[in-house]
Amino acid sequence: MIAPIAQQRKTRTRRSMLFVPGANAAMVSNAFIYRADALMFDLEDSVILREKDAARRLVYHALQHPLYQEIETIVRVNALDSEYGLADLEAVVRGGADIVRLPKTDSAQDVIDIETEIARIETQCGREAGSTGLLAAIESAQGITQAVAIAHSSPRLIGIALGAEDYVRNLRTERSPEGVELLFARCSILQAARAAGIQAFDTVYSDANNEAGFLHEAAHIKQLGFDGKSLINPRQIELLHNLYAPTRKEVDHAQRVVEAAEASAREGRGVVSLNGKMVDSPVIERARLVLARAALSGLREE
Repeated sequence: MIAPIAQQRKTRTRRSMLFVPGANAAMVSNAFIYRADALMFDLEDSVILREKDAARRLVYHALQHPLYQEIETIVRVNALDSEYGLADLEAVVRGGADIVRLPKTDSAQDVIDIETEIARIETQCGREAGSTGLLAAIESAQGITQAVAIAHSSPRLIGIALGAEDYVRNLRTERSPEGVELLFARCSILQAARAAGIQAFDTVYSDANNEAGFLHEAAHIKQLGFDGKSLINPRQIELLHNLYAPTRKEVDHAQRVVEAAEASAREGRGVVSLNGKMVDSPVIERARLVLARAALSGLREE
């Protein structure tokens, strides 16, 4: 049984998910000041081995701080079959993380295994059953070939994400400014997520000082249809939010579409029309999304 709050998380807006290194005490203690849609504490790749235990304790205490209660918290744990994975999971579920990010997901069984452990921990510590969400990161060729099965593997899943650095290494290539080497993986993840009714998230853009390059990549993944992107620098948050914000023209059109749909519903008409043209349900759904984004971000600064 999945908690109602977990169901609501599947549709929450997540344009930006900011990585916060778990061993960086300064960032862990004040990351709430950043206006990302979600904060993603990292216990995996950004933490060296000798700091794993200290990082876990830092994140555990941060999760319970009142200032983190108003923002969605995600924690990337170490793989369950690693020396640190189960201890990470015990700490972050008991600490109250909203979502656990599972790294290097190669199969649906990886998700099922961690879900089993989360359910056990929730029961033991008194958290509502199903209240801890899951986000599966796909970072290998094997994972991409299993993306559909992964996306359908658990009702806890709010989305699947691409981890590009390990993926391109697995392909025996490297990342390029054009991102041609990631196109198949991005499309596979997006198609799998949409088929499962969950969200899709893009990988980080690692050159934090290249604003033009970041905007180029962000515009590309937005056009593909991604819900959002993982970030490594707080300066990227506003850039991304502005990119996802609609223009005045888009908002005006969306408002007319929604008003026409509401008028049709009030009058009991089965067909929605605007300016003499029929408007079908996907267009209405898109219009509502535009208005929701405008409410969050305002209008795009061209």
